[in-house]
Amino acid sequence: MSRVEEIEAAIDGLPQEEYRRIVQWFRVREQARWDEQMDADSSAGKLDFLFDEADGESEKGLLRKWPSQE
Repeated sequence: MSRVEEIEAAIDGLPQEEYRRIVQWFRVREQARWDEQMDADSSAGKLDFLFDEADGESEKGLLRKWPSQE
């Protein structure tokens, strides 16, 4: 049995409250990893195309205020 399979089996055997704690731990951890990757991509200029696209749309008058002022 692989290490991952052992972990999966252990998780399957957890009581509901402990399972919820593990799920929450994974969510927080994954969000932090996502944030770190976005920061790294932004710093490396990998997201600049989004700003360029937004500038182009703005120049064409295709953008609206957000949140809506209605």
